[in-house]
Amino acid sequence: DGYLAGSPYFGATVGRYCNRIAGGTFSLDGKEYALATNNDSNHLHGGDVGYDKVVWDARPIRRRNEVGVRFQYTSKDGEEGYPGTVRVTAIYTLTNNNELKVEFLARSDASTPLNLTNHCYWNLAGAGSGTILDHQLQVESDKYLAVDDTLIPTGKMLDVQGSPLDFTIPHAIGERLKAIPEIEGLPQGYDHCFVLRRDKGGMALAARVSDPSSGRTMEIFTTQPGLQLYSGNFLDGAEGNGGHQQYEAFCLETQHYPDSPNQPGFPSTILHPGKKYHHITVHAFSAR
Repeated sequence: DGYLAGSPYFGATVGRYCNRIAGGTFSLDGKEYALATNNDSNHLHGGDVGYDKVVWDARPIRRRNEVGVRFQYTSKDGEEGYPGTVRVTAIYTLTNNNELKVEFLARSDASTPLNLTNHCYWNLAGAGSGTILDHQLQVESDKYLAVDDTLIPTGKMLDVQGSPLDFTIPHAIGERLKAIPEIEGLPQGYDHCFVLRRDKGGMALAARVSDPSSGRTMEIFTTQPGLQLYSGNFLDGAEGNGGHQQYEAFCLETQHYPDSPNQPGFPSTILHPGKKYHHITVHAFSAR
């Protein structure tokens, strides 16, 4: 019960819309929709009962070079305020090439915003090893989304150069963390969406992170345009694997941009009837 009630999305599939939607409202086809507001006045990670809190149908996958689980869920029209009934499939696969593959597919019977991600927390040194502040991170991005004091995008894409968000070459996550401007009432740290460098379509490298103590490295490849870096700022000993304190794990969430339904300059996140939502993210692991 504690894990379900208090877990900060540990390992969860997040939707119908991951990250934030300003004011919990958006307009679509001339109609305004009111969503659950569970992050002060904003909508976060699908609302009060997002995809992380529902029961999915689970079926095993066994192939020659991989094993996994296929999860399916039907999100009904009106759920958390969203229009349309959405049939969602999430496939998690472990391969013999030391990869974790996450694949999302969905179809809707009405136009609706859709933005799915996996909310894994990582510490490449292992649980109980301390913080991730020494992990070396490189992100394939030259720009990030500026946000206001409630972490809602302003619509501006700012250059990372010369800022604490410049991970164009490897830096320790903790090296410049305290240089991030503080927001009153929020713990200091990274909670920012990067605009990934990518050609149209296809899979591309998004980030590489390594732990100097263990020699483990994780590379992330994705079809998504954005990557949210979260440095575990709000972790406070939450239940799960012995508890995790602030900065003891990080997230790299592949996704479309936050608040896109209210940002005309961002790529559309509207799934229309007859169209298929399909994104893949691969985590590739190695060790020296």
